[in-house]
Amino acid sequence: MHTTTGTRLIGLVLTENAAQVGVEPFFMELIAGMEQVLAPTGAGVLLLVVTDLAAELATYRRWAGEGTVEAVVVANIVHVDVRPETLAALGLPAVLAGRYTGPAKLPCVVTDDAGAMTAAIDLLVTLDHRVIGRVSGPAGLVHTAERTAAMHAAAEHLGLRVRIVEADYSAEAGVRATRELLAGRPAPTAVLFDNDVMAAAAEEDLMRSGLRVPDQVSLLAFADSPLCELAVPPLSAMSIDAHEHGVSLGRAVLDVLTRAAQQDRAGPPIRMRQRASTGPAPGRAN
Repeated sequence: MHTTTGTRLIGLVLTENAAQVGVEPFFMELIAGMEQVLAPTGAGVLLLVVTDLAAELATYRRWAGEGTVEAVVVANIVHVDVRPETLAALGLPAVLAGRYTGPAKLPCVVTDDAGAMTAAIDLLVTLDHRVIGRVSGPAGLVHTAERTAAMHAAAEHLGLRVRIVEADYSAEAGVRATRELLAGRPAPTAVLFDNDVMAAAAEEDLMRSGLRVPDQVSLLAFADSPLCELAVPPLSAMSIDAHEHGVSLGRAVLDVLTRAAQQDRAGPPIRMRQRASTGPAPGRAN
């Protein structure tokens, strides 16, 4: 559990493996951005990692009953998400980090995941890739589904072959899913990853096996981080400024706490960071 010295607390609950959260740079940068906005008001972020949805809902009930936090930020929005309605019923103010179309009227901070996927596919097409794989995050997440829909739409429009293998954001799952993709026929000449941890682990595994990146397969990650920059070769990435995203969430939280006009906010733009892990499809001239 992570707390700050602030006397007012904003809760963030993650239902993930604690060790995985520890190596996930995105969440650490996100919290830093939130605290940049919240700290001047005397508030800080209380991060709690739990095992499953039931434990997360129990945490909200406990927090509401004990007055532990003044508001919460809800991450990893899923389809038919019960958390927003639960929080509304508890009277616990909340901001949602992602798109939500359910009945609870809560403010959201939304990034353009579909647009980012389209831009990633466009880049690979300019490099003559026509068979593209993807190691996705959990399919139940709304932003995973948005990326998947955009990938299939681009494939249909451009006449590409695409294949997606679902994983859980961990290094081990990223390696397994990449091996599965490359064992298929035809094997993809480029692979997209839904986070940096899976991409970096898969690249290291490929290089150990003797497969050359990007000469034989190009790699591109979502969620840029120092892991991408320090990988060998450095990983191309669709970069969302996680710190700035946290700033947007922090501002939305302050709006909720001060009862200011609440509206959905756009997250920071997602930009391409092209590095040495992407190149022309095998057999194509540089």
